[in-house]
Amino acid sequence: KDPSRQVKRALKQVPETLQQFTPLDNTMYPTKNFHEAFHHYIKVVSTHLNLGSGSNRYPTLYQFLQQSQIVQYDVNNVPEARFSYDLSPMSVVVEKSGRKWYDYLTSLSAIIGGTFTTLGLIDAVLYKVFKPKKL
Repeated sequence: KDPSRQVKRALKQVPETLQQFTPLDNTMYPTKNFHEAFHHYIKVVSTHLNLGSGSNRYPTLYQFLQQSQIVQYDVNNVPEARFSYDLSPMSVVVEKSGRKWYDYLTSLSAIIGGTFTTLGLIDAVLYKVFKPKKL
């Protein structure tokens, strides 16, 4: 099997908000005045995909969070585009896990048992309140 194809298939399962792999692609940073240049600060965060059984076959991916700003230069200095990278010590783990059938059964039993108990308490209170009193 082609590993790049598997990675592409796995990335389709990652939410769009977590997909920041190419933040500077297809973007332009023009300057309007002389002696100005953009400085780009890029935070690099490793991303690990755990998407079910056999998920160790996915490689480590790297996401880039970027911020850019215009910097003014003196007349004597030559403007330069600057790229600063910061490797994050934290990493993002994307996991996909399904629920087992017994989780549904346990939740259903809890709901039924809670409903039964609540109705029993309401019945007991109503019986005590509206019970005919002996004279």
